[in-house]
Amino acid sequence: MIDHEKYRAGRYSEGGRVWPEVDCYGIVLEVRRDMGLADWPEWVSARQGDGSMVEVAGKWFPTLTPCDPEPGALIACYQGSLLRHVAVVVLDGKELEALEINPRHGVTRLPLSRLKRRFVRVEYFK
Repeated sequence: MIDHEKYRAGRYSEGGRVWPEVDCYGIVLEVRRDMGLADWPEWVSARQGDGSMVEVAGKWFPTLTPCDPEPGALIACYQGSLLRHVAVVVLDGKELEALEINPRHGVTRLPLSRLKRRFVRVEYFK
């Protein structure tokens, strides 16, 4: 079980990997650590803004296992064929939700269905 209150302190920082200064991939890493799941590469130099995170993800995602939504799963969010965002699945009581961070709204926890409506396609990986 994770402490959802902890994540309210998160602040968006492009390329951030050290809590509480994180980007969307950084919060995925932090939540997975808190859940005791296997560490994933940090790619501290990868950024959404310059396209390097998309390049890294394109090479790395095929090594992950696609899955149904489950706690700790990475949520890959696409606009067209391009990866635009990642989030992580968390359990809130009995409901699976998405936990994300972005520069405009900070940290947000929302139903998976609501996150899915914002993107053309979402995929889950473990």
